[in-house]
Amino acid sequence: MHIPGLIIASVFFIAGIVGTLLPVIPGVLFIWLGMLIYGFFIDFAGLSVNFYIIQGFAAFLVLIVDYIATAFGTKKFGGSRTATWMAVIGLLIGIITIGIPGIIFGPFVGALLGELLRKVPINKALYSSLGTLIGLLGGFLLKLIIELLMILWFFISIV
Repeated sequence: MHIPGLIIASVFFIAGIVGTLLPVIPGVLFIWLGMLIYGFFIDFAGLSVNFYIIQGFAAFLVLIVDYIATAFGTKKFGGSRTATWMAVIGLLIGIITIGIPGIIFGPFVGALLGELLRKVPINKALYSSLGTLIGLLGGFLLKLIIELLMILWFFISIV
């Protein structure tokens, strides 16, 4: 009964990674649910309560890292809260309108517009938009690393 659970968990893991690449889907939740579903298939033998608690903490960390990284990048480069929110809106609009390139261009343009709406000089607006983008991409990379480590730990634990 362990193979069907492993197949389902793997499908959830793939969906989770896709969700990280396309931020519309909450990727880490799929990864954690894949582990939980696998646990039901094996009656939770071999995966401890601590495993699930630590994996849940890692999932929570992934959920908040986007906001923290984006805010950090914006603040570090002198951007405003408006720039941060406009970057998030730009990300969503960018993905919807131009697909994968929207992940990069959307937040940058959104943050830039946010700063320009506040009547910030163009050179400062461009600089803070760059910080927002760096924070967002850094957060994306950190999320991906944490998720891959979660999946790796899962496979190590079930062997």
